[in-house]
Amino acid sequence: MLLSLLLCYGGFTALCLSMDRHHAELLGGKPTAHRRRLLKLGGWLLLVLSLWAAVSSSGWGLGLVEWCAVLMLSALLLVLLMPYRPRLALSMAAVSLLVSPVAAFAQY
Repeated sequence: MLLSLLLCYGGFTALCLSMDRHHAELLGGKPTAHRRRLLKLGGWLLLVLSLWAAVSSSGWGLGLVEWCAVLMLSALLLVLLMPYRPRLALSMAAVSLLVSPVAAFAQY
């Protein structure tokens, strides 16, 4: 479940950064069309990988329920952090993507 949470948070942050306003606020300047497409693709890929991680660890029945809970928790965390601590939200996304391989090896 930890791996799913880390991947979901990274995916939602990538999708957030694909928007002009958030990209300008966090990274300075608007994203190019190519960068926007890469961020969207990366975000959706991370969300799909989080689904795979949840289902592979708990099966389809409980894995989908866990994945929905992790989706809501990570989105809520990002929504609460963006207005007040946007740099912390970006730092947490970077840490989550760095820690996710360790969580993957710990899971299997």
